[in-house]
Amino acid sequence: MPPVFAHGRLRLYLLKLLDEAPRHGYEVIRLLEERFQGLYAPSAGTVYPRLAKLEAEGLVTHATEGGRKVYSITEAGRAELADRGGELADLELEIRDSVTELAAEIRSEVRGAAGDLRREMRAAASASATRTTEEESWQTAKEELRKARQEWKEQARRAKDESRRAREEAQQARRQAKEAQERAREEVQRIAGQLQEQFARSGGVLGSLAGAWLGGTPAAGPAAGAGASAKAADAERASEPASEPASDWAADLAPTGDPARDLDRLLDRFRDEVRDAARDRGVTAAQVAEARRHLEAARGRLGTAFAARP
Repeated sequence: MPPVFAHGRLRLYLLKLLDEAPRHGYEVIRLLEERFQGLYAPSAGTVYPRLAKLEAEGLVTHATEGGRKVYSITEAGRAELADRGGELADLELEIRDSVTELAAEIRSEVRGAAGDLRREMRAAASASATRTTEEESWQTAKEELRKARQEWKEQARRAKDESRRAREEAQQARRQAKEAQERAREEVQRIAGQLQEQFARSGGVLGSLAGAWLGGTPAAGPAAGAGASAKAADAERASEPASEPASDWAADLAPTGDPARDLDRLLDRFRDEVRDAARDRGVTAAQVAEARRHLEAARGRLGTAFAARP
């Protein structure tokens, strides 16, 4: 019989069970047996070492309740479970296939047992000394065969129901994973658009340093920046087109599916570009103070936007 779980898949499924609710080891074993409709039950020697390893890796933790360890998933465990959403969907399909294979093996065993039973029944009937003994043996064999067939039908029905449920759960998991990726991509694009709009309109040092790579006016040199007055800067900004769109400076940063990681990459790109522009063109203390003021305003607006989203 092929293994029920491929290498590393039992570990992933244990994280799924603990994500549903905190559980002790015996409950995890019982749930796995229920998911397989009684056709498969892992041993304690299989489950407990894997729970201990997950705890050593910081993916689960435990608390002692009533003398038993109750395991709970950690944030790191949930992060791994989210990163492997597509693999989890494939695992659900594998479980369905495993249930089907186990049911097929049971069906084959039942058929073999039924064949042996028929042969034994014929032999017993041939060896019976009297008509009464032969009839009793025949009736007993027929009853055993009927029970065996009934048991096989019940197991086949349960396997079919489990297969259908696993297929539906896998399809739902795939849809959820796809929706999560779309939301992450939209979030990164929204944040990128806010940063572009904020710093394209900010003017001053940020407008001069970041304008070239955000799609605005190229930055002025250090001498020109030091000699221009605030009134001249305002007049220059007023003369620029008000609705010129910012270039998509982060278009080459393809979404990874992890919104937090995508945001880190976006902010790293912003920091490197502004730093390079300041190094190439020079920056004064007054320009740094103005940059700090614009960055603080942008931080407040983005913080409010993040807090307002579900």
